[in-house]
Amino acid sequence: MAKRVLIVDDEPNIVMSLEFMMKKEGFEIAVAGDGDTALEMVASFSPDLVLLDVMMPNKSGYEVCQILRADPTRAGLKIIMLTAKGRETEVAKGVALGADVYVTKPFSTKELVAQVKTLLA
Repeated sequence: MAKRVLIVDDEPNIVMSLEFMMKKEGFEIAVAGDGDTALEMVASFSPDLVLLDVMMPNKSGYEVCQILRADPTRAGLKIIMLTAKGRETEVAKGVALGADVYVTKPFSTKELVAQVKTLLA
């Protein structure tokens, strides 16, 4: 069974790129454009991994990460945070809230795919 990846980003170009890349690798994909929709999609789609943008409408990626990590039924869910905010304090905050990996934009699509595969192995 294909692993499920939820892409959460409000930038259509990034979503298209990530969606194409992940489908090419054989993952089943769902997309959310904001924090509230992301939480709804986690409940309905049950992803194995979430690619989570930090700066989004409604709830930020930090808030979504914190909510997901507080849910014991989502303990095995992997979270990769994607953001243009690369300062050490931002990275530390993402990791402290429970992100498995914190990737700053622009990122190498090849490296991102490798990280997804590693986390889902």
